[in-house]
Order: sequence, then C-alpha cells, then structure tokens
Amino acid sequence: MSITITENAASRVKAFLKNRGKGIGLRLGVKTTGCSGLAYKLEFVDAKSDDDVEFESHGVHIFIDNKSLQFLDGTQVDYAKEGLQEGFRFTNPNVKGECGCGESFTV
Repeated sequence: MSITITENAASRVKAFLKNRGKGIGLRLGVKTTGCSGLAYKLEFVDAKSDDDVEFESHGVHIFIDNKSLQFLDGTQVDYAKEGLQEGFRFTNPNVKGECGCGESFTV
C-alpha cells in the first residue's frame, strides 16, 4: 500500500501548514458525492486519529482512514497551476471512470 505526493504538492502543503501556524500533515480521503459516486477530500491534520494509516513523502505526512485506503491505494497527489486554475490533482490507478465535470469518480 502506498500514497505519494510530488515535490510541487509537498511544497504547497508545507506552505499551507506554515501559514496556518499548526498541523502535522495532510489527510486524504473519499466521500460519497457527485454523479460518479466518490470524490476526494483533503484537510489539514492537527492530530493523528486511531484509524489513520500514515505515509510520508517528500517530508509531508499523509494520513488516510482505513475505509478510504481501499479506494486510494497507489494514488499520487500533485499540485499544478495552469493559467488562472490551480489546485491538487490526483493520479489514482483504481479509477474506472469519472463524471464529465470532473467532480467525482468511480472505482
């Protein structure tokens, strides 16, 4: 099982945590939503939960709950800026399809 984060994404997470003035990492998970069924959710972590699985990549600690891990195993998180659009991007080998608007996916 693995989750990785690119150097660009790691730099962005570190900057966000520094601006917040607290936090130990990033929590990646999924939620049920959209027309395809699942969507990514990101939040900053101030304390590790008992059911978290922890990964480390480029100096950033990534926490995932056991329920989400089955959908996210092998995912790489990147951060990209293209014109006026910027944000985290996910390369998930488990995705079988995505909705047309890009908000949700299915595995």
